[in-house]
Amino acid sequence: MAVKYGKIPEEDEAAVLPLVDFSLPKDHADTASGLSLGHGHTPLAVRAGGTMWTIRPWRGSVYPAKEPQRTWPVHYGAAFGTIELNATHYRIHPPERMAQWAEAMPEDFRFCPKFPAIISHYRRFNDCVGPTDDFIEGILALGKKRGPAFIQLPPHFAPKHAHRLNAYLRDWPRELEVAVEFRHPDWFLGGTEAEGTWQTMKDLGIGAVISDTAMRRDAVHMRMTAPFLLLRFGGYAGHPSDQKRMKAWCERIKTWREQGLNSVDFLVHQPDSITTPQTCRAFSELVAHELGLPVRAPLSSLL
Repeated sequence: MAVKYGKIPEEDEAAVLPLVDFSLPKDHADTASGLSLGHGHTPLAVRAGGTMWTIRPWRGSVYPAKEPQRTWPVHYGAAFGTIELNATHYRIHPPERMAQWAEAMPEDFRFCPKFPAIISHYRRFNDCVGPTDDFIEGILALGKKRGPAFIQLPPHFAPKHAHRLNAYLRDWPRELEVAVEFRHPDWFLGGTEAEGTWQTMKDLGIGAVISDTAMRRDAVHMRMTAPFLLLRFGGYAGHPSDQKRMKAWCERIKTWREQGLNSVDFLVHQPDSITTPQTCRAFSELVAHELGLPVRAPLSSLL
Protein backbone atom coordinates (compact mmCIF):
# COMPACT_ATOMS: atom_id res chain seq x y z
CA MET A 1 0.00 0.00 0.00
CA ALA A 2 1.42 3.39 -0.97
CA VAL A 3 1.08 6.43 1.22
CA LYS A 4 -1.53 8.68 -0.40
CA TYR A 5 -0.71 11.74 1.65
CA GLY A 6 0.73 14.27 -0.80
CA LYS A 7 0.95 11.76 -3.65
CA ILE A 8 0.45 12.75 -7.27
CA PRO A 9 -2.48 10.78 -8.75
CA GLU A 10 -1.07 8.00 -10.91
CA GLU A 11 -2.72 9.29 -14.06
CA ASP A 12 -1.08 12.71 -13.56
CA GLU A 13 2.45 11.59 -12.67
CA ALA A 14 4.00 11.99 -16.11
CA ALA A 15 2.80 15.58 -16.42
CA VAL A 16 3.17 16.76 -12.83
CA LEU A 17 6.31 15.00 -11.54
CA PRO A 18 8.80 17.02 -13.65
CA LEU A 19 7.25 20.24 -12.30
CA VAL A 20 7.72 19.45 -8.59
CA ASP A 21 10.52 21.27 -6.79
CA PHE A 22 11.97 18.49 -4.65
CA SER A 23 14.85 20.58 -3.30
CA LEU A 24 15.24 20.43 0.45
CA PRO A 25 14.61 23.68 2.34
CA LYS A 26 17.16 25.19 4.66
CA ASP A 27 17.18 23.98 8.24
CA HIS A 28 14.71 25.56 10.62
CA ALA A 29 16.25 27.77 13.30
CA ASP A 30 15.41 25.15 15.96
CA THR A 31 17.23 22.32 14.25
CA ALA A 32 20.75 22.88 15.56
CA SER A 33 19.61 22.98 19.19
CA GLY A 34 17.25 20.04 18.71
CA LEU A 35 20.04 17.91 17.25
CA SER A 36 22.53 18.99 19.90
CA LEU A 37 20.71 16.81 22.42
CA GLY A 38 22.37 13.84 20.71
CA HIS A 39 25.97 14.95 21.19
CA GLY A 40 27.96 12.50 23.26
CA HIS A 41 25.57 9.62 22.56
CA THR A 42 25.95 6.67 20.18
CA PRO A 43 27.37 7.07 16.65
CA LEU A 44 24.90 7.61 13.84
CA ALA A 45 22.92 4.52 12.78
CA VAL A 46 21.02 4.61 9.49
CA ARG A 47 18.32 2.05 8.67
CA ALA A 48 16.07 1.58 5.65
CA GLY A 49 12.85 -0.36 5.21
CA GLY A 50 9.25 -0.39 4.11
CA THR A 51 5.79 -0.42 5.63
CA MET A 52 4.90 -4.13 5.74
CA TRP A 53 6.34 -7.55 4.98
CA THR A 54 3.25 -9.13 3.39
CA ILE A 55 4.24 -8.14 -0.17
CA ARG A 56 3.56 -11.08 -2.48
CA PRO A 57 5.50 -9.71 -5.49
CA TRP A 58 8.70 -9.95 -3.39
CA ARG A 59 8.41 -13.74 -3.56
CA GLY A 60 11.33 -14.98 -5.62
CA SER A 61 13.50 -11.97 -4.82
CA VAL A 62 13.43 -10.74 -1.23
CA TYR A 63 11.63 -13.93 -0.19
CA PRO A 64 12.63 -17.38 -1.44
CA ALA A 65 10.10 -18.55 -3.99
CA LYS A 66 8.93 -21.60 -2.08
CA GLU A 67 9.05 -20.27 1.48
CA PRO A 68 5.62 -20.03 3.20
CA GLN A 69 4.33 -16.61 4.20
CA ARG A 70 4.79 -17.33 7.90
CA THR A 71 8.57 -17.18 7.30
CA TRP A 72 8.51 -13.80 5.58
CA PRO A 73 9.27 -11.73 8.72
CA VAL A 74 12.59 -13.57 9.08
CA HIS A 75 13.51 -12.85 5.46
CA TYR A 76 12.33 -9.24 5.77
CA GLY A 77 14.64 -8.72 8.76
CA ALA A 78 17.56 -10.21 6.85
CA ALA A 79 16.98 -7.75 3.98
CA PHE A 80 15.99 -4.53 5.77
CA GLY A 81 16.92 -2.74 8.99
CA THR A 82 13.63 -1.13 9.98
CA ILE A 83 9.90 -1.12 9.34
CA GLU A 84 7.11 1.39 9.69
CA LEU A 85 4.84 -0.83 11.75
CA ASN A 86 1.43 0.19 10.46
CA ALA A 87 -0.20 -2.89 11.97
CA THR A 88 -0.28 -1.14 15.36
CA HIS A 89 -2.32 1.72 13.92
CA TYR A 90 -5.31 -0.52 13.25
CA ARG A 91 -5.10 -2.79 16.26
CA ILE A 92 -3.31 -2.86 19.60
CA HIS A 93 -1.46 -6.15 19.43
CA PRO A 94 -0.75 -8.15 22.60
CA PRO A 95 2.80 -8.26 23.96
CA GLU A 96 3.11 -11.91 22.96
CA ARG A 97 2.58 -11.08 19.30
CA MET A 98 4.95 -8.12 19.42
CA ALA A 99 7.62 -10.26 21.08
CA GLN A 100 7.14 -12.90 18.41
CA TRP A 101 7.76 -10.33 15.67
CA ALA A 102 10.83 -9.03 17.48
CA GLU A 103 12.22 -12.55 17.87
CA ALA A 104 12.19 -12.97 14.08
CA MET A 105 14.48 -9.98 13.52
CA PRO A 106 18.26 -9.48 13.82
CA GLU A 107 19.66 -7.77 16.91
CA ASP A 108 20.19 -4.44 15.10
CA PHE A 109 16.68 -4.31 13.60
CA ARG A 110 14.27 -1.60 14.75
CA PHE A 111 10.48 -1.36 14.63
CA CYS A 112 8.85 2.09 14.28
CA PRO A 113 5.30 1.49 15.53
CA LYS A 114 2.53 3.84 14.45
CA PHE A 115 0.22 4.92 17.28
CA PRO A 116 -3.19 3.23 17.38
CA ALA A 117 -5.94 5.13 15.60
CA ILE A 118 -8.15 4.78 18.67
CA ILE A 119 -5.80 7.24 20.40
CA SER A 120 -4.99 9.68 17.60
CA HIS A 121 -8.04 9.58 15.33
CA TYR A 122 -11.06 8.37 17.28
CA ARG A 123 -10.52 9.60 20.84
CA ARG A 124 -8.19 12.36 19.65
CA PHE A 125 -6.08 12.12 22.82
CA ASN A 126 -9.08 12.28 25.19
CA ASP A 127 -9.61 9.52 27.80
CA CYS A 128 -6.80 7.40 26.36
CA VAL A 129 -5.19 5.95 29.48
CA GLY A 130 -6.39 2.40 28.80
CA PRO A 131 -5.37 2.08 25.15
CA THR A 132 -2.13 3.96 25.82
CA ASP A 133 -1.16 1.54 28.59
CA ASP A 134 -1.97 -1.40 26.30
CA PHE A 135 0.06 0.10 23.45
CA ILE A 136 3.03 0.74 25.73
CA GLU A 137 2.89 -2.82 27.03
CA GLY A 138 3.03 -4.05 23.44
CA ILE A 139 5.93 -1.91 22.29
CA LEU A 140 7.93 -2.69 25.41
CA ALA A 141 7.75 -6.34 24.34
CA LEU A 142 9.87 -5.39 21.30
CA GLY A 143 12.78 -4.99 23.70
CA LYS A 144 16.00 -3.68 22.19
CA LYS A 145 14.41 -3.82 18.75
CA ARG A 146 12.01 -1.00 19.61
CA GLY A 147 12.73 2.10 17.57
CA PRO A 148 10.89 5.43 17.79
CA ALA A 149 7.10 5.20 17.74
CA PHE A 150 5.18 7.93 15.94
CA ILE A 151 1.86 9.69 16.18
CA GLN A 152 0.28 10.41 12.82
CA LEU A 153 -2.18 13.23 13.43
CA PRO A 154 -5.48 13.24 11.52
CA PRO A 155 -5.56 15.64 8.54
CA HIS A 156 -8.08 17.92 10.28
CA PHE A 157 -6.27 18.00 13.63
CA ALA A 158 -5.29 21.68 13.59
CA PRO A 159 -3.29 23.77 16.08
CA LYS A 160 -6.53 24.88 17.72
CA HIS A 161 -6.60 21.35 19.21
CA ALA A 162 -3.02 21.64 20.46
CA HIS A 163 -3.91 21.53 24.15
CA ARG A 164 -5.07 17.91 23.82
CA LEU A 165 -1.88 16.82 22.08
CA ASN A 166 0.39 18.76 24.44
CA ALA A 167 -1.18 17.21 27.52
CA TYR A 168 -0.82 13.74 26.02
CA LEU A 169 2.82 14.30 25.11
CA ARG A 170 3.66 15.53 28.59
CA ASP A 171 2.29 12.29 30.04
CA TRP A 172 4.15 10.04 27.59
CA PRO A 173 7.09 8.19 29.26
CA ARG A 174 10.24 10.13 28.52
CA GLU A 175 12.33 6.97 28.10
CA LEU A 176 10.27 5.86 25.07
CA GLU A 177 11.25 7.69 21.89
CA VAL A 178 8.29 9.16 20.05
CA ALA A 179 7.74 11.54 17.13
CA VAL A 180 4.75 13.42 15.75
CA GLU A 181 3.69 13.65 12.11
CA PHE A 182 1.75 16.84 11.42
CA ARG A 183 -0.63 16.93 8.46
CA HIS A 184 -2.78 20.03 8.81
CA PRO A 185 -0.97 22.89 6.98
CA ASP A 186 -1.37 25.32 9.87
CA TRP A 187 1.21 23.44 11.94
CA PHE A 188 3.87 24.77 9.57
CA LEU A 189 2.70 28.39 9.46
CA GLY A 190 3.68 29.57 12.92
CA GLY A 191 1.09 30.99 15.30
CA THR A 192 0.93 30.78 19.08
CA GLU A 193 -0.78 27.41 19.37
CA ALA A 194 1.40 25.62 16.83
CA GLU A 195 4.61 27.13 18.18
CA GLY A 196 3.63 26.13 21.70
CA THR A 197 3.47 22.50 20.59
CA TRP A 198 6.77 22.67 18.73
CA GLN A 199 8.39 24.09 21.86
CA THR A 200 6.83 21.40 24.02
CA MET A 201 8.24 18.74 21.72
CA LYS A 202 11.69 20.28 21.84
CA ASP A 203 11.56 20.56 25.64
CA LEU A 204 10.56 16.90 25.96
CA GLY A 205 12.93 15.54 23.30
CA ILE A 206 10.03 14.45 21.08
CA GLY A 207 10.81 14.20 17.39
CA ALA A 208 8.95 15.53 14.35
CA VAL A 209 8.41 13.13 11.44
CA ILE A 210 9.45 14.51 8.07
CA SER A 211 7.26 13.35 5.19
CA ASP A 212 9.01 13.88 1.87
CA THR A 213 6.06 13.73 -0.48
CA ALA A 214 5.50 15.54 -3.77
CA MET A 215 2.36 17.58 -3.18
CA ARG A 216 2.97 18.59 0.44
CA ARG A 217 6.36 20.24 0.44
CA ASP A 218 5.41 22.09 3.65
CA ALA A 219 5.74 18.72 5.41
CA VAL A 220 9.46 18.78 4.54
CA HIS A 221 9.78 21.20 7.43
CA MET A 222 13.43 20.47 8.34
CA ARG A 223 12.65 21.26 11.97
CA MET A 224 14.45 18.78 14.18
CA THR A 225 13.27 18.81 17.78
CA ALA A 226 15.20 15.67 18.79
CA PRO A 227 18.37 13.92 17.58
CA PHE A 228 16.59 11.14 15.68
CA LEU A 229 14.94 11.25 12.27
CA LEU A 230 11.90 9.37 11.03
CA LEU A 231 11.82 10.10 7.31
CA ARG A 232 8.78 8.88 5.36
CA PHE A 233 9.88 8.91 1.73
CA GLY A 234 7.14 8.92 -0.92
CA GLY A 235 8.82 7.69 -4.08
CA TYR A 236 7.85 7.16 -7.70
CA ALA A 237 8.99 3.64 -8.62
CA GLY A 238 12.50 4.40 -9.79
CA HIS A 239 11.84 7.76 -11.43
CA PRO A 240 15.15 9.69 -11.67
CA SER A 241 13.83 12.19 -9.12
CA ASP A 242 13.97 9.47 -6.44
CA GLN A 243 17.73 9.13 -6.79
CA LYS A 244 18.31 12.88 -6.73
CA ARG A 245 16.14 13.28 -3.64
CA MET A 246 17.90 10.49 -1.78
CA LYS A 247 21.30 11.98 -2.59
CA ALA A 248 20.15 15.33 -1.22
CA TRP A 249 19.00 13.60 1.95
CA CYS A 250 22.38 11.92 2.35
CA GLU A 251 24.06 15.30 2.14
CA ARG A 252 21.73 16.77 4.77
CA ILE A 253 22.11 13.76 7.05
CA LYS A 254 25.90 14.18 6.80
CA THR A 255 25.53 17.76 8.06
CA TRP A 256 23.13 16.75 10.81
CA ARG A 257 25.47 13.99 11.98
CA GLU A 258 28.02 16.66 12.85
CA GLN A 259 25.35 18.44 14.90
CA GLY A 260 24.33 15.41 16.96
CA LEU A 261 21.97 13.28 14.87
CA ASN A 262 22.19 9.72 16.17
CA SER A 263 19.66 7.67 14.18
CA VAL A 264 17.77 7.69 10.89
CA ASP A 265 14.89 5.44 9.90
CA PHE A 266 14.31 5.84 6.17
CA LEU A 267 10.77 4.52 5.65
CA VAL A 268 9.98 3.97 2.00
CA HIS A 269 6.54 4.31 0.44
CA GLN A 270 6.37 3.19 -3.17
CA PRO A 271 3.25 2.30 -5.20
CA ASP A 272 2.00 -0.98 -3.70
CA SER A 273 5.50 -1.34 -2.17
CA ILE A 274 6.64 -3.15 -5.31
CA THR A 275 9.90 -1.25 -5.79
CA THR A 276 10.64 -0.59 -2.11
CA PRO A 277 13.55 -3.10 -2.18
CA GLN A 278 15.18 -1.29 -5.13
CA THR A 279 14.74 2.08 -3.43
CA CYS A 280 16.28 0.82 -0.20
CA ARG A 281 19.19 -0.68 -2.15
CA ALA A 282 19.81 2.63 -3.93
CA PHE A 283 19.65 4.51 -0.62
CA SER A 284 22.04 2.04 0.98
CA GLU A 285 24.58 2.58 -1.79
CA LEU A 286 24.29 6.36 -1.49
CA VAL A 287 24.74 6.29 2.29
CA ALA A 288 27.81 4.07 1.91
CA HIS A 289 29.30 6.50 -0.61
CA GLU A 290 28.32 9.78 1.07
CA LEU A 291 28.56 8.88 4.76
CA GLY A 292 30.67 5.74 4.84
CA LEU A 293 27.99 3.87 6.81
CA PRO A 294 26.44 0.45 6.20
CA VAL A 295 22.70 0.25 5.63
CA ARG A 296 21.13 -3.18 5.28
CA ALA A 297 19.14 -3.57 2.08
CA PRO A 298 18.25 -6.44 -0.28
CA LEU A 299 21.19 -7.72 -2.30
CA SER A 300 21.35 -6.22 -5.77
CA SER A 301 21.71 -9.72 -7.22
CA LEU A 302 18.20 -10.53 -6.00
CA LEU A 303 16.49 -7.50 -7.54
